[in-house]
Amino acid sequence: MTTQEIKDIFSNGIWKQNAGLVQLLGLCPLLAISNSVVNALSLGLATTLVMTLSGSGVAAIREVIPNEARIPVYVLLIAVLVTIVQFLMNAYVHALYLVLGIFIPLIVTNCIVLARAESFASKNGIRASALDGIAMGLGLTLIITILGAVREIFGRGTLLSGIDLVFGESAKFMVITVIPDYQGFLLAVLPPGAFIALGLLIALKNWIDLRATQKASKPDISGTAIPAI
Repeated sequence: MTTQEIKDIFSNGIWKQNAGLVQLLGLCPLLAISNSVVNALSLGLATTLVMTLSGSGVAAIREVIPNEARIPVYVLLIAVLVTIVQFLMNAYVHALYLVLGIFIPLIVTNCIVLARAESFASKNGIRASALDGIAMGLGLTLIITILGAVREIFGRGTLLSGIDLVFGESAKFMVITVIPDYQGFLLAVLPPGAFIALGLLIALKNWIDLRATQKASKPDISGTAIPAI
């Protein structure tokens, strides 16, 4: 793989084809778990790990899978990986595992994971598929974490609430109080707040892309010579 190909993969995953802002896939966990930074980041990283391993696995066995059986095989592979991640979280971060609940096993049915296995990993090599899984997963993680930060600040006035679920009671000092004596804004932590915040992020991305397109289309007159009189 060339350096440019690697840059293109990460550019597509994090910005151009971002699963949350452009493809609008996996909205169920995106909206349901993004009520705090810790929950959002944890599920995003778990999904990234599954996407990376499943992409690599599909790329490794793509030539020996009958075309008629490819989707069931992909789902089975993803289910095995998600089960492993689920057991690891249950063993090492049990409190967080209980909070995330059903959304961990639901990674199996996440459209993002299966879509990348079908559209990219089944047509490319192991390294490229692994990088694509990392890029797409990080793109999703970035958006879900930003949503979690916005909703947590407006909803609770804090950041990193629940960090003790990952690192234990001693980590509570890491919670940041952004707005002291804040009474909370209920809409921000409810599903309608997630829809509103995601809509604003999509609008922001579209605005940035539009400005970039307009700037690129303007003729460069900085180097134009002034005709003599």
